[in-house]
Amino acid sequence: MACGKITKRTIDALIANCAEGFLWDNAIKGFGVRITRAGAVSYILQFRMGGRESTTRRYTIGSHGSPWTPVTAREEARRISLLIAQGIDPVEADKQRRQEAVNLAFSSYAVGFQKACLSNSWNGCVERSLRLYVKPVLGNKPLPKIKRADVATIFDRMPAHQVANRRNVFAVLRRLFRWAVNRGDIERSPMDGMETPPPVRPRDRWLSDEELGRVWRQTFRTHRCFGPIVRLLILTGQRREEVSSVTWSELNRDELMWTLPGSRTKNGEPNMIPLNALAVSVLDAVAQAEIWPRQGKVFTTSSGAPFTAYSKGKREIDQLIAEDGGEPVAPWRLHDLRRTLATGFQRLGVRFEVTEAVLNHVSGSRAGVAGIYQRYDWKKEKAAALGQWNDYIAPFFAPDRGAQSGLG
Repeated sequence: MACGKITKRTIDALIANCAEGFLWDNAIKGFGVRITRAGAVSYILQFRMGGRESTTRRYTIGSHGSPWTPVTAREEARRISLLIAQGIDPVEADKQRRQEAVNLAFSSYAVGFQKACLSNSWNGCVERSLRLYVKPVLGNKPLPKIKRADVATIFDRMPAHQVANRRNVFAVLRRLFRWAVNRGDIERSPMDGMETPPPVRPRDRWLSDEELGRVWRQTFRTHRCFGPIVRLLILTGQRREEVSSVTWSELNRDELMWTLPGSRTKNGEPNMIPLNALAVSVLDAVAQAEIWPRQGKVFTTSSGAPFTAYSKGKREIDQLIAEDGGEPVAPWRLHDLRRTLATGFQRLGVRFEVTEAVLNHVSGSRAGVAGIYQRYDWKKEKAAALGQWNDYIAPFFAPDRGAQSGLG
């Protein structure tokens, strides 16, 4: 076994002589060079973990050439020797570094977490939160290296007025890190002890009958997908994504029923929504027939993609309402249509339990122990309530209503 100082000169000599075997450095214990018959040169460190009784192991520092030269390889050998002296196995440490750099890099790890989110509505929130706010800050940083300060930076960069988004991002990150802890990829979440952002102030906006009629009439002058989507929001009280992503297979014209699967709801609970006369007429118009297709999405753009231009459609309808000659309408959101239906139900004397069943709320009478044992679907009562709603609001949608009121 040859020994000597490992330098560029000695390496060049070994290569020139086509030597084969090992050259061990006489200054750093275990540091050596291996030369193969083909002339390949690599730097190694031979060591034992646990004393003379343990098995001799060999760690490959790297092949000769940039970045590994006799000088850089010697420095690496010293660093590794210090780790060994501290009881750290360099082979295992190297595996961990590779895992962190590849498998536990935040960007790629976040993709795995998103795939594990089965609920479509939650999955959409995860995708948006990670793409817009989290990945631009954390990038490919290894999950175990992420500290509370890194998480705090995410929220520092978010606009202060985005209260709802801040809570959404917080919820997504908290669940992601808990998922990582459960999988054993990290010991503890960097968010432990962090306070949840303050809640969004509950909105109390609902549209008056007159406002609802003006919105309804102007929807016929907007995008061919956006208009029917808004009308169904008014008529059914369901959420925007649930309506815009509805498929024909979920709809049954004979039974006048929309069966919304749990995979598409916010809370994961399926819902059966009876279709009133106006809702059926909206869907007949989309299908251009009284016989509906059996499959495919109800609302798709000319390219076949799902409709997503909600902001553009909302701005357009607001502009149309502003120009219809009526009184100015206070700011409103599409989600306010859901609250408008609930408020209308209250005015019509619909039972609270029925309203919750239509809205698919798991709260109040459907929460806790009562929700576990009370499994009645309120199908008959929901149909009656939505029928009442249909009859109540239909007069406000009449084309001549605006003219009679001086609104157009």
